[in-house]
Amino acid sequence: MADIKYYDVILKPVITEKSMNAMGEKKYTFLVHPQANKSQIKEAVEKMFEGTKVKSVNTMNLDGKKKRRGMVFGKTAKTKKAIVALTEESKDIELFEGL
Repeated sequence: MADIKYYDVILKPVITEKSMNAMGEKKYTFLVHPQANKSQIKEAVEKMFEGTKVKSVNTMNLDGKKKRRGMVFGKTAKTKKAIVALTEESKDIELFEGL
């Protein structure tokens, strides 16, 4: 297992219609490092966003898509997505404010 620091775990937020609807239930979706586990994701969210308390973390591994350019076939990179649920008394994540 690679030595992953908490600031390397969260790569970017996922902005989709489904993830925006889940924000009403205090669930936030992020693309995370492919080798990060649930406890590392929980630690990263609590350290990077002050006042947040994580209730649960759900992760999913996404395979790369097949792409073609002319006669050459290839694949995009594998990714990992995490859905982080916050507790009721937790503050909202300001990163998603105004979206």
